[in-house]
Amino acid sequence: MKNWKHDLVLRLVKALDALLLTVPFAVCWYCYYAPRMVEPFYNKGNWLMIALFLLLYVAYGKVYDAFLVSLNSIANMIYSQTLAAVFSDFVMYIVTWLLTKHLPLPLPLLAAFGCQIALASLWCVLASKWYFAAFPPKRSAVIYDQRQGLERLISEYGLEKKFDLCATAGVDECLADLGMLNGMDAVFLSGVHSHDRNIILKYCIAAGIHVYVIPRIGDVIMSGARQMHLFHLPMLRVGRYNPSPVYLLVKRALDLVISCAAIVLLSPVLLLTAAAIRLTDGGPVLYRQCRLTKDGRKFNVLKFRSMCVDAEKDGVARLSTGSEDERVTRIGRLIRKTRIDELPQLFCVLRGTMTLVGPRPERPEIAEVYEREIPEFQLRLQAKAGLTGYAQVYGKYNTTPYDKLQMDLMYIAHPSIIEDLRILFATVKILFAPKSTEGVEAGQLNALEALDELAAAGEPESAEAEKTTV
Repeated sequence: MKNWKHDLVLRLVKALDALLLTVPFAVCWYCYYAPRMVEPFYNKGNWLMIALFLLLYVAYGKVYDAFLVSLNSIANMIYSQTLAAVFSDFVMYIVTWLLTKHLPLPLPLLAAFGCQIALASLWCVLASKWYFAAFPPKRSAVIYDQRQGLERLISEYGLEKKFDLCATAGVDECLADLGMLNGMDAVFLSGVHSHDRNIILKYCIAAGIHVYVIPRIGDVIMSGARQMHLFHLPMLRVGRYNPSPVYLLVKRALDLVISCAAIVLLSPVLLLTAAAIRLTDGGPVLYRQCRLTKDGRKFNVLKFRSMCVDAEKDGVARLSTGSEDERVTRIGRLIRKTRIDELPQLFCVLRGTMTLVGPRPERPEIAEVYEREIPEFQLRLQAKAGLTGYAQVYGKYNTTPYDKLQMDLMYIAHPSIIEDLRILFATVKILFAPKSTEGVEAGQLNALEALDELAAAGEPESAEAEKTTV
């Protein structure tokens, strides 16, 4: 009963945020835009516009995790709510434009946006302080097998106020004495095999303990299983990625519409970037690089050239080392930081060699290296390569190939237009977020070493190194 009451209060606090940010828009609408309608709205029409803003803000807020008080920092929540307000206000401005039949003055809405940011900031600070005062940190334990270091991540991500780490143990130690989990509120299972994990999982569920499981590849594949009944038995059917024709048709239509619109809207950026690259060193503006897409087919991806022309003149396929890479040009550093170098891939989407949302295309040489250590890596080739994807939105530049593979398989397991749209909107959030420079994990270090071995063995010359694999 106590948990139910706490959850209800938390929901009310989150609802208060949405209502607070709706107030500035409501005032702006009533005081300026509503009286200037060609045919003024009555109360029901005005309430409908305000309700539309509220729904938009809640929807965008969920996409950007803007209300996740327990796991987000205050700065991250303010950033997320700012994005949600920007998109909501923009949509309402377009709606107002259509209703007034002329371009409305944006200044009142900009003033309302300023008030929204102030209210969002105030709510985030107060909500965070209230939450951690009302909800003490959960007594937590980390049980590991093949993966260690989860307790370090709890500290690095500032989640000590959410999880009070009381115990860390190997799976054998835990299985020998399951009673060590008594009194815990949460248990993390990191890299634990299914047989051992199921024993601990059943014990925790029976004891009312929340369990956070870092899945293995088989678990992710099973998450896409279809429930059915056969032989009067419950059964799960698992198969290769096979989305419905309707989904593929709608997905392709979205690719065409959005890529065309983006190319038109971003044409000034494309032209200015091309001119800047050309004027810098006189070299080619674009470069093509062989990548892998669905079923292992090869295609040439297009990107703005961000490195010197002879970046790999020795024929060695190298991963970029980031902003300190001497091969990156002055213009290249800027367009990489802002992701402008990726924009020519919109033409690949238009052509049909790529899609907007899907696993990022990998270089054949690097994919070969990853598959030596992770044979399942080729499973990501079940779907067409994408301009953005689940792993790009929720991973980091230093996320291991194994974890990125699991993220891609999570996307492949649940094909959905709603999920595609959510990932597209979530991509906007990471465009303005600083890139991760927290170091290279062991999996990527092994890949880098293997790439050196490939080069020594005489691999064919490849084009400019791809930065998103680190």
